[in-house]
Amino acid sequence: MRRSPWEENTRSAVRRAVAVAESPVTRRYDRSVVNVKDAVRRVLYPAYESRVVKRLPHDQIPKHVGVMLDGNRRWAKAVGLNTAEGYQAGADNIRPLLGWCEEVGVEVVTLWLLSSDNLTNRPPEQLTGLLAIIEGAVESLAEAGRWRIHPVGALDLLPTGTAERLKAAEEATRDIDGLLVNVAVGYGGRREIADAVRALLADHASRGTSLEELADIIDVEHIAEHLYTKGQPDPDLVIRTSGEQRLGGFLLWQSANSEFYFCEALWPDFRRVDFLRAIRSYAARERRFGG
Repeated sequence: MRRSPWEENTRSAVRRAVAVAESPVTRRYDRSVVNVKDAVRRVLYPAYESRVVKRLPHDQIPKHVGVMLDGNRRWAKAVGLNTAEGYQAGADNIRPLLGWCEEVGVEVVTLWLLSSDNLTNRPPEQLTGLLAIIEGAVESLAEAGRWRIHPVGALDLLPTGTAERLKAAEEATRDIDGLLVNVAVGYGGRREIADAVRALLADHASRGTSLEELADIIDVEHIAEHLYTKGQPDPDLVIRTSGEQRLGGFLLWQSANSEFYFCEALWPDFRRVDFLRAIRSYAARERRFGG
């Protein structure tokens, strides 16, 4: 029986993996050699990922994906690094994620980098280092010239220098016709809704609308028009890493009809295969808007 290209590739990958696993060098237990499990994964995963990508239904790819980049501190502790190094490892994983999104046809990505609560709850010395890492990461994305950057969050709560650098990244990428990347810094879902209501009231007050008149006409669409993500599609899929199964206020208004995917991997360990599994899970679901 003639085998498909996938079957041939898989058989070849398995043979290479077995050869690596059975080699005398690999079986040595010191740090100078490749771990058997890691070697097998490096050989098998590319073939597996290629198969998943080919089987994704192109008409069921989420247009907007929100990602909660959770687990940087736990990852750092687990591997014996300090907190700043954990955050930097997480920042280094953002660019690969955006490439994976482009690969499958995602159009909008929202990355929750820092919550508004973190601005008041984190120790000042930790917050200073984290903001510096975020600034560097966002500027690096802008310099790549591939993605359109849009800061979302209460920028007025951020240090002036941080807010200015985020706005500069947005301005520098304004005309790029590529993946739209919302960087949520100083973001909180309840704060966003409160800001939207304030903006709505100010807008109508400037036009002479009384509170009584506004109360008669206001609808959900009016609030949506003043959210940080106004004009964008709501997220179809929200991914949270680290195994935590709660939203914590992320895209609180916009995620009313979103699908959720919770991944055990800590954010710095989040791989292409994890992302593809999330997309595959989404594509297999029957969405029930409002149900």
